[in-house]
Amino acid sequence: MEQADVIIVGTGAAGLFCALNLPENLNILMITKDEIENSDSFLAQGGIATLKDSDDYDSYFEDTLKAGHYKNREESVKVMIESSPEIIDDLVEWGVSFDKTKEGFSYTREGGHSFPRILHHKDTTGLEITSKLLSRVQERKNITIEEKTTVVDIIEDEIRCLGVIAENASGMVRPVYSKIVVLATGGLGGLFKHSTNFSKLTGDALAIAIKHGIQLEDLECIQIHPTALYTEKPGRKFLISEAVRGEGGILLNAEKKRFVDELLPRDVVAKAIKKEMKKYKTEFVYLSLENLNEETIKARFPNIYKTCLEEGIDITKEYIPVTPAQHYFMGGIKVDLFGRTSMNNLYAVGETSCSGVHGDNRLGSNSLLESLVFSKRCAHALTEVVKDTAWKEIPVDTKNYKYENLQKEYRQLILEEIKRRDKDFYEQWFNDEN
Repeated sequence: MEQADVIIVGTGAAGLFCALNLPENLNILMITKDEIENSDSFLAQGGIATLKDSDDYDSYFEDTLKAGHYKNREESVKVMIESSPEIIDDLVEWGVSFDKTKEGFSYTREGGHSFPRILHHKDTTGLEITSKLLSRVQERKNITIEEKTTVVDIIEDEIRCLGVIAENASGMVRPVYSKIVVLATGGLGGLFKHSTNFSKLTGDALAIAIKHGIQLEDLECIQIHPTALYTEKPGRKFLISEAVRGEGGILLNAEKKRFVDELLPRDVVAKAIKKEMKKYKTEFVYLSLENLNEETIKARFPNIYKTCLEEGIDITKEYIPVTPAQHYFMGGIKVDLFGRTSMNNLYAVGETSCSGVHGDNRLGSNSLLESLVFSKRCAHALTEVVKDTAWKEIPVDTKNYKYENLQKEYRQLILEEIKRRDKDFYEQWFNDEN
C-alpha cells in the first residue's frame, strides 16, 4: 500500500504554505498536474494586501465587503485581516523581499482599496513569494513532490477521505492512501477560451466534489479581470496588473476618451469595458500610462514593459490594447475557518476552496493573503487530526479512471452547476467564451 500522512494536491502558494506549516515528522506527498512552477501563484503581479496599522482595520474590512457586494462571510474577513501581519512576518522570515522606501515597506493602492496597503515586489510579487516558498519546501526531507501527476478522484468510505487516485505522466493509475488530503488545485480558468490562468486549471477538484456530494459555495462567482493584454494568439492571456491603474493608468475607448473610474472594483470596470467594446464593435479598449513617466513605468512594471515590448508595444509611448478575461474564482469547495470541508479528513485551501472572504467579487491583492492565512490555519488544524488517525485501505478498481476519459464529464459537471446557479452570469460571460 502506497501511503503518506498528508497528501497535498497542488504546488501553488496555498499548497506550499500549508506544507511548510506542518510538522517535519510527517510524511507529506505533494502532487501537481504539471511542472512545479506552472501554477497561477507564480503569475500574480500586483501584490499582497495587508493590515497597514490598527487604524486601517475598519477601512480594510469595509473595502473587502464592499467589493464582495456584502455577501462575504464577515468572520472569515475578520480572521484574514487580523492574521495578515503575522503572514507578512512569516514570508519575510522565509526570504521574501518586498519593495521598500526610506521609511520602510512600499505600499501601493489598487481598485477598491481606500488607502495604499498592498506590499509588492516590482510587478512579480507572486513569483517572488511562491519561488521562495518552493525553495523552503524543497529543503524539507519529509516532503516529496510528484510532478505531472493528475488526481482523478478521491478515495472514501462512508466515514472519511482515505486518499486519492492518481495518474502519472506515463498513464499509470494507482491509489495513494493518506490520513489527510488537502486540495489546493487552483481555479477553473482552463474551462474558458480567454483566461489569465494556466490551461491545466480546469476545476477538477470541483467536479470530484460534485461527484462525492461535498458541499460547494458560490460556484457562480467567477471574476473577470478588466485588463488582459489583447492578442489574437491562442493560450493564456497576459495580465496587465490592476496596479497599473492604481498608479495612474487610465482607460480609453475607441475614440480615446476616458469612460470609467479605473479604481472601482474589478467587476464594475470589466462591465464598463465590455459596454464600450459592444458600443464601438471592438475587441478591446486602451490602457494609457500617459500620467506616468518612463522611469516610473520601467522601475515599477518591468515585466509588463518587457512583455508588451515583445508584442511590439512600447508602453512608455503607446496605448496598451486590453480586454476583459476570466481571472479568478471566488467560489469553490465550502470550507470553515480551518479549511475543513463537509467530508471528514478532506481539506481545501486556496482558489479551489471557498472560505467566504471574497463574497461575490474579490478585492484586488486579497488572493495571496487569503490563501496563506487559511493554509496556515488548515495546517495547524489537521496536525491535531493526524495524531488520532490511522491509514485505511479499501479495494479500488483503477481501470475506469483514465483522465482523458474523465475530462469531458468533469467539465460538463462544472458548467451545468454554474449555469444552474446563475444563468445570467453564464450567458453574459461564460457562454460567449465557450
